[in-house]
Amino acid sequence: MREILQNLVDLQYIDSRLDELKRLRGDLPEDIMDMETDISRLEARVKKIKTEQTELKLETANLNMEINDAEALIKKYEDQQLTVRNNREYDALTKEIESQKQTIENARSRLEEILLLEEEYEKTFGESETSLAEKKSELESMKANLDDVINKTEEEEKELLEKREEATSMLNQRYLKSYDRLRQGLNNGLAVCPMERGACMGMMMTPQVQMEVKRMNKIVIDENSGRIVVDPSFFEAAREKYA
Repeated sequence: MREILQNLVDLQYIDSRLDELKRLRGDLPEDIMDMETDISRLEARVKKIKTEQTELKLETANLNMEINDAEALIKKYEDQQLTVRNNREYDALTKEIESQKQTIENARSRLEEILLLEEEYEKTFGESETSLAEKKSELESMKANLDDVINKTEEEEKELLEKREEATSMLNQRYLKSYDRLRQGLNNGLAVCPMERGACMGMMMTPQVQMEVKRMNKIVIDENSGRIVVDPSFFEAAREKYA
């Protein structure tokens, strides 16, 4: 049983160190993914603004052509009015002139709207470009930080994973499943804890339970935390083995 307890403690010691390495990375991987999503969204916005600006320029050119054509027609109809032979022809030309004047008025009104839109798009485009540049710079910094952490911890993590595989191979599947189930159900991942001054995780245990832990001949579950509690000598042995 002592060997089983030591194997469980070894596994806990290794997993705790692996958890520590993950904490060193922090939320950087998730933050990088979020930042990449933000950048993609901004790039899409910038692309859309560029497309809309191009469309407005094309519409502006078409409206100016429309105004020129309408002005030319007005000149033509006014010249024709000088040569008409009756009021009916004159009135018909007058209607055509009014129609072209309305076309010009509508086009100029739309050009004013476009001018305001272009100013708004220019402002939004500038803000988006600035934000995009800042986020890309921040992303590069975040990636560099993550690469630095990975480079510093990669070798140790690889060694720990190999040791973990070795430790799990020495445990009966029944004990391993119980250990994994405990770890998954606990926030800090501590399935196995040392007894310290008669307590487990700061909670005092009864003298009878303390004695059972010291005997090291059975798996003792702390009734307060639900964790496996062992004599601290097992953790001292694990530190010497894996330090």
